[in-house]
Amino acid sequence: MVKKISKIPFNGTPEQEARLKEVINESKHDKSLLMHVMQQAQLIYGYLPFEVQVMIAEGMDIPLEKVYGVSTFYAQFALSPSGKYSISVCLGTACYVKGSKDVLAKICEKLGIEPGECTPDGKFSIEACRCIGACGLAPVMMVNDDVYGRLDPSQVDGILDKYMA
Repeated sequence: MVKKISKIPFNGTPEQEARLKEVINESKHDKSLLMHVMQQAQLIYGYLPFEVQVMIAEGMDIPLEKVYGVSTFYAQFALSPSGKYSISVCLGTACYVKGSKDVLAKICEKLGIEPGECTPDGKFSIEACRCIGACGLAPVMMVNDDVYGRLDPSQVDGILDKYMA
């Protein structure tokens, strides 16, 4: 899966930047601590926007390409923020054969974003996942911790409208 870079403008605070610089200063002597610094940066910001990757690269004297490569290789790193409501649509075998691809397409159409993205207002983000663990309810989606099963695209508007209110 290709990770998408956020379309939401970066809004880091001076406090976040100071915390990140502290982490970088503690670790810059050892380039093998790159993953640690990136994990801490994600805890500080919630994701790893381009601007944060630049700060890490410059602060640790590591090529930006390396920081970006690590951030896109490991699933633990996100390049865009999660929305207040994080939507996961299962594309595992059971869900896929029962139409989860069409459910996902309807969600994307309604919200105007693609998997891996967040709405500009920060309210919704979408991820396509391999299994939610509710195969008997296929096709399934989750909104935060709420599970919705036996879905068809016609139900998407009603479900999302509850969260838009």
